[in-house]
Amino acid sequence: MPDVVVHYLKRNWLVLIEAVTSHGPVDAKRRNELEAVFTNSTAGLVFVTAFLTRSDMAKYIHQISWETEVWVAEEPTHMIHFNGERFLGPY
Repeated sequence: MPDVVVHYLKRNWLVLIEAVTSHGPVDAKRRNELEAVFTNSTAGLVFVTAFLTRSDMAKYIHQISWETEVWVAEEPTHMIHFNGERFLGPY
């Protein structure tokens, strides 16, 4: 299970948040694991890796999976999107 699961009812999304300090970033392997856990969900899946600082993010930048989001606590009003056809939403 991810560290935090948020069900965004209005859009029927499950926002799956991983704190990098507990499991590492949402890399391709972790994304596949989470997709398997939530395979029966009818909600769209949104994957987020949470970092304390941008310098912490820099240590893992090469591992973060495409089509995921990154949130950094030192800049809480911003998110970073890793490619894909849309920002913050399921694929």
